[in-house]
Amino acid sequence: MAELAPILVALVVGLPVVGALLAATARTARQADVLASAVAVVTAVAALVLAATALTRGGSPPLAGRWYLIDGAGGVFLAVSAAVGLASVLLSPSYLRTAGRSWLSATASHRWYYVALFAFWASLLAVPIAGNLAVAWLIVEATTATSALLVAFTGRRDALEAGWKYLVLTTLGLSIALLGIVVLAIGQANLHVHGVHALDWRLLHADAGSLPHGLALIAFVLVLAGLATKVGWAPVHNWLPDAHSEAPAPVSAMLSAALLPNVLLVAWRVRDALQPAVGARAASAVFVGFGLASILVAIPFLWQSLPWKRLLAYSSLEHMGVIALGVGFGSPLAIAGVVLHVAGHALAKALGFYASSPLLRIDDSLTRRAPDGIARESPPTAAAMGVSLLVLAGLPPSPLFVSELLILLGGVSAGYAAISAIAVVALALGFLGLLHALVEGVVGEPGSGRARARRRGEGVIAGLTGGVIAASIGLAAAGLALPGSVLVATLMRGLG
Repeated sequence: MAELAPILVALVVGLPVVGALLAATARTARQADVLASAVAVVTAVAALVLAATALTRGGSPPLAGRWYLIDGAGGVFLAVSAAVGLASVLLSPSYLRTAGRSWLSATASHRWYYVALFAFWASLLAVPIAGNLAVAWLIVEATTATSALLVAFTGRRDALEAGWKYLVLTTLGLSIALLGIVVLAIGQANLHVHGVHALDWRLLHADAGSLPHGLALIAFVLVLAGLATKVGWAPVHNWLPDAHSEAPAPVSAMLSAALLPNVLLVAWRVRDALQPAVGARAASAVFVGFGLASILVAIPFLWQSLPWKRLLAYSSLEHMGVIALGVGFGSPLAIAGVVLHVAGHALAKALGFYASSPLLRIDDSLTRRAPDGIARESPPTAAAMGVSLLVLAGLPPSPLFVSELLILLGGVSAGYAAISAIAVVALALGFLGLLHALVEGVVGEPGSGRARARRRGEGVIAGLTGGVIAASIGLAAAGLALPGSVLVATLMRGLG
């Protein structure tokens, strides 16, 4: 299968572009839905085959070409992006039927929604397979333009404000990251390595030992600080709650379950590439600092009565912090926890955002206030919300319970016992906050005077809930074998 890698890479990146073009030429909304679904299935299959090829290579070198690099971590993140993107495209027709016309006619809204969605998905699939830091930065910047349009899709004032805020803040952050890349390119030029390929991941790692420590450290901090705005790490997470709240539900799922982790993967690769020059302790300290700050900032919000999608957005802040801690700790246990956490978080968070569509059909005022007593109104929707919260809270047998345990134990083994102890307390408080949201929002007493809307899509959400339960149990069981696996051994080697 390795010889087919260039073809699969071309299909993974090119098929969503084809999907965007086909959607743009669709004559009716129904035709746009059918074309989008068909292209999405083929795209996801190609991406999953490519991811499986990378993940089953054992100790062999990663799949690599002039412009792409697909190692074990890239395979995991690619598979997550493929699965979440496919589900979002397939659920989009249900969302669009009740979303209104945005600022265009109904048919035009369908067409341009899919154009932006496929362009966004193409960028997401390209990020984990980009073999070059400059190219990865360019692709991450491309996700900003396409996803900002999707955040503002409804045309409401709050949505337009959230889209603009997201665009400005993340672009400013990525400009700082670009400055770091320029500093790094200057350092490479001083080593007589010129051109864009001087920023290839493996070449950066090979040359890092020859870079001046001060220059490498400046570049590393600039790149990480810039990418932090896009990952949604505290204290530069301000765009995240608004964007997640205002985006269409399928888009919110892609933002949280795929975009944030993919940009974090770029930061992880920067760490692996520059660690010989920066120093292992300094590189880890930046990740641990962002991770712990994100968890601590998220906790007070998880204790508040928030609208459903806003609650999930602050949960994303917490979980990106957990993943950052795992990468920062860097021990085999912690890295195994990172892999499991990325997959488990994607399952639970995507389900939570997908549940927001039937939730808002029950009561459209829930865009502005916390849900209450949903089990009395719609048991399937309440079940989806409950499963999402329980998995995100880390209640056994949630895969996030196993992943957080691995990460915290990995922190202790790496010499970060105090940080791990603080994280344990913070995660326990986060668990209590989500448990309160579960009791009040799902099984509590419903509020009075509801403006009820027609309920649709409950069968679909019930099926998704069952699938997430089964997948979560399977992930939790598989996670127990991860620490001693070939995959984790490969990830511990990094780009070396």
